[in-house]
Amino acid sequence: MDTLDISDDIRIPMSEIQMTAVRSQGAGGQSVNKIATAIHLRFDAQNSDNIPDRIKFRLSLSSDHRITGDGVIVIKSQAHRSQERNRQAALSRLTELIRITMHEPKRRIKTKPGKKVKQKRLDEKSRRGEVKKSRQQIVDD
Repeated sequence: MDTLDISDDIRIPMSEIQMTAVRSQGAGGQSVNKIATAIHLRFDAQNSDNIPDRIKFRLSLSSDHRITGDGVIVIKSQAHRSQERNRQAALSRLTELIRITMHEPKRRIKTKPGKKVKQKRLDEKSRRGEVKKSRQQIVDD
């Protein structure tokens, strides 16, 4: 596999994606400190010629913690025991992140509440006021 297919028009060459094997965190038994099965994936989306500018712009606006201020996507995968499965998981997360960014959200159409809704709210407010008024102590003159 020499390219990562995101969509029909977006393909990322594997040469632009850096993957490094590192040791996994957490409990794991005797071989946890010996085998590097976790994968650190780094992809510089801002400097890639294969990502359209509109997607680069949306990635820069994203509040996702996996995207650095320079536009580099950093993904760590350590859920699986084998390095190859972690590599596939990291690549699928990268694909999913870019696909989500490709989806353009619908523009919100501002609306106002209708007359019946306003009247119902006012009626409920006055009813609650009456309930509270009935709970007050009665003062004799």
